[in-house]
Amino acid sequence: MQTRVKWTVEDYHRMIEAGLLCDRNVELLQGEIHHMPPEGPPHTFYGGSLADRLRSKLGNRTLVREARPITLSDSEPEPDIAVVRGTWDDYRYRHPNAKEVLLAIEISDSSLAKDLNEKRIIYATASIPEYWVLALNQPELIVLRDPQDGNYQSEARLQQGSISPLAFADITFSIRDLLN
Repeated sequence: MQTRVKWTVEDYHRMIEAGLLCDRNVELLQGEIHHMPPEGPPHTFYGGSLADRLRSKLGNRTLVREARPITLSDSEPEPDIAVVRGTWDDYRYRHPNAKEVLLAIEISDSSLAKDLNEKRIIYATASIPEYWVLALNQPELIVLRDPQDGNYQSEARLQQGSISPLAFADITFSIRDLLN
């Protein structure tokens, strides 16, 4: 019988500090270290342009982080975009925790199954109030809200119309603009 070793966030941080993971593009998901494949140009384009749009509309009301870790109880994922409370100064010596994340966003082409299953559960279990998956191959924006009991209770798949983040109801994004 084969048993997997589960790593804690503290173990993971010690491995990073010791240089064991310095040449690897990885993230900790539910106690397991996962390789992150390199981004293709469409992934980089959509992630960067969406982050720029968020920064433009939100100004200095919040911090928009791109492909940076967030620290959860048994995971340290690196969402493509995380909209978090505070400023860069707040995260000089630590990563944002679940209570500080207002919106997590994944840009998904080859990772759709992982984003809609494993990462969905991780973010919902951490009670991150809103999770968006920009599914490039569909194309559609999948909006997940209302985390309860390790899953999001609300799921909308949008190809048109507009969307406002829960934490910022005063700003809207055209779905069509996000997908084009």
